[in-house]
Amino acid sequence: VQLQASGGGLVQAGDSLTLSCSTSERAISGYHVAWFRQAPGKGREFVAAIRRSGDIPYYADYVKGRFTISRRNARNTVYLQMNSLKPEETAVYFCAASTTASYGSSYYNTGIYGYWGKGTQVTVSS
Repeated sequence: VQLQASGGGLVQAGDSLTLSCSTSERAISGYHVAWFRQAPGKGREFVAAIRRSGDIPYYADYVKGRFTISRRNARNTVYLQMNSLKPEETAVYFCAASTTASYGSSYYNTGIYGYWGKGTQVTVSS
């Protein structure tokens, strides 16, 4: 499945932004989907994930309470609503898809994701 991340941009600290991850050729409903981010000079880190059923979201502690992941399978899209953004959250944000059966215990692991989008840049100015 080919994923396309969009919605990034330049915002000020405290602002909100919503990212979208979409696919056009296969139903995204068949995949668990996650968001990761990578800042310059750093490794890729987990942000949020959602099961293909849409019933259970997962969040990294550092975004819990500020970010919300959701999906609209009818639109083949997964969203990441980001509120109260901080300058240190400046990064390229990637969405990724997985079909692993053990998702509940491995959602934060980049290795289980076989499909990645190209990423969208989020820049938060202070």
